[in-house]
Amino acid sequence: MTTESDFTVFQLALREDGIAVVTIDLPGESQNTLKAEFIGEANALLDRLEQNPSLQGVVFISGKPGSFIAGADIRMLKACRTAAEASELSRVGQRFFDRLEHFKAPVVAAIDGACLGGGLELALACHGRVCTDHPKTALGLPEVMLGVLPGSGGTQRLPRLIGIPAALGLMLTGKQLNAQKAGRMGLVDAVTPVATLLQTAVELTRQLRENRVARRKTGGLLSVEGLTKLALEDNPLGRRVLFQKAREQALDKTKGHYPAPLRIIDCVETGANRGFKKGLEAEAAAFGELATTPQARQLMNLYFATTALKKDSGVADPGARPRPVRKIGVLGAGLMGAGISYVTSSKAQVSVRLKDKDAASLNRGLAHIDRLIQKRLQRRSLTTFEAGQERRRVTATLDFSGFQNVDLVVEAVFEDLELKRRMVAEVETHCPPTTLFATNTSSLPIARIAEAAQRPEHVIGLHYFSPVEKMPLLEIIATPQTALEVIATAVEFGRKQGKTVIVVRDGAGFYVNRILAPYLNEAGHLLNEGVAIDAIDRALVRFGFPVGPFALLDEVGIDVGSKVGPILHEAFGERMKPAGFADKLLADGRHGRKNKKGFYLYQSVGRGEKLVDKSVYAVLGASGDKTMDAGEIVERCVLMMLNEAALCWDEQVIRSPRDGDIGAVFGIGFPPFLGGPFRHADSLGIAELVTKLEHYRQRLGERFRPADLLTAMVREQRSFYAD
Repeated sequence: MTTESDFTVFQLALREDGIAVVTIDLPGESQNTLKAEFIGEANALLDRLEQNPSLQGVVFISGKPGSFIAGADIRMLKACRTAAEASELSRVGQRFFDRLEHFKAPVVAAIDGACLGGGLELALACHGRVCTDHPKTALGLPEVMLGVLPGSGGTQRLPRLIGIPAALGLMLTGKQLNAQKAGRMGLVDAVTPVATLLQTAVELTRQLRENRVARRKTGGLLSVEGLTKLALEDNPLGRRVLFQKAREQALDKTKGHYPAPLRIIDCVETGANRGFKKGLEAEAAAFGELATTPQARQLMNLYFATTALKKDSGVADPGARPRPVRKIGVLGAGLMGAGISYVTSSKAQVSVRLKDKDAASLNRGLAHIDRLIQKRLQRRSLTTFEAGQERRRVTATLDFSGFQNVDLVVEAVFEDLELKRRMVAEVETHCPPTTLFATNTSSLPIARIAEAAQRPEHVIGLHYFSPVEKMPLLEIIATPQTALEVIATAVEFGRKQGKTVIVVRDGAGFYVNRILAPYLNEAGHLLNEGVAIDAIDRALVRFGFPVGPFALLDEVGIDVGSKVGPILHEAFGERMKPAGFADKLLADGRHGRKNKKGFYLYQSVGRGEKLVDKSVYAVLGASGDKTMDAGEIVERCVLMMLNEAALCWDEQVIRSPRDGDIGAVFGIGFPPFLGGPFRHADSLGIAELVTKLEHYRQRLGERFRPADLLTAMVREQRSFYAD
């Protein structure tokens, strides 16, 4: 084997059998991404290989274990100021991948780890693909998550390889496939252990050269898959129906806020009806248009914010090192405690000792964990062996046996101050003095829980959101006494659990619940004024929230939500005075979905949109018959959230507007295409925001008084972000 290393990104090795092994290894980076210099070097590489008369095949493999190519460098895309610039970026990629597809010798992609976006487009342009069975191996086209589409031939090659419906399913959701699913779908030709990846790729290259690999068929004529393809993909009328249905589903899901899904469908349809070349032309044009939309810009901002957050230790002192967490204890086996145990076992792969006061509660918690594991088994996203490992990591107890070697205890008991203080005392009695104590309270100030602690520097807040296994955010709350290494430990542990982590300062409601409360309160004021529950919810869902405020209260639990209001009212005065409906609802036995009695009906209503329980209006003394413009409904609720977010930043509850935006998007579903409260405030214009708040202040009272920070920003002509 001879090696040529005069490239920067690539290492070229020529084997004795005539197969060239091209190792992709971007200098100074933890993972490979497609940059402008990547394509330039790649073209020079193909030039050299084409001149080799003895070349028998090419294998592309990564020099970075666990990462093939993680996609294009998003900074390169964000630097495009015009649609024409972005379209040309697309065409450059298309031309290279077209050249790869028509290369004189077979080309195989040997994939280990992330193969996403432009990385998968490179693999699609190859003549064959093999991947490892490593858990980190993931294949997908997630461009839609950035408000754009696959711009280097992905909208054309993927449908031709796996069929139109499957390709649309991947591109419209940004879903990533593990190796097994990619193999079943036909996205890869073979799945192999890491140790035999190169060997398998070389063998596939030989088979391709000898025409011993049959072209993939999407099913025999009499198979369900084959009949579907014949009915939908292989005739114009069927394709028209397929694409129309895809558009309807995309609009229903996005409410028209995200243009990328519809443009993806357009490009696939163009390619299917008018051919590959026209499809590429449509793809490049659409890529350019989408890359410069406000939605794409805000989604890219979120991408950069979350990427930066992953590198943030949560503390300013670089000397504050996180402690290792090898085993944790969880107090309380309810849905929160069971959820925390599950993500600790499955994601962090850390042992859990789960404690509750009675066997029935423990059994319910363990059953919940088992159901979550069973779902993944059924989806084949883990093996039976791996499922057994996860189950064995969680053990149960009715006392503190097994807590003598835990590094961290997380309490998830009822929202009762004295009970939580008792938990601190019991942990300090039964656990080593090095054990850290975390409370999962959603509203009680951590300092009040830590008041009686012998080691208050070890006490911290870990505010998980329900359901823990689905909600991505973890709010870490530090008191002035919390040790920096404890904060750093909590941040690192939360990330291992798969969470997006923000660190906030202690105080009533912390950050997420504090900005959510005035939003929910304003919805309550609208209800008290006679606006219908479903009209309020519908307006805010159309604005971009995943659910409306009353549907959210039903899901969280009206009883749970009612506990936060008085705490915030006591801390912040009239601005946070509850709208006054919670006590009436609880007196009527309405706790929400959990007891199938709340704002909405949950029994015998059939499928489809939930219906409001009309009897709730009598309970609240509200009419529900007042007509109000949806724009005013949205404005009143959202302005309250933006104003409270500004107050939180001014009071240094959050460490930056970046953290505030991430907390709102990942914690309460603030519309991602708007970038978060601070990005949205900048987009509106701070002066316009203050004008709107003053307008409602004159009409509706002091709760709309603009934050002092906002009025100062208007005077100084400042915004939250410089870019």
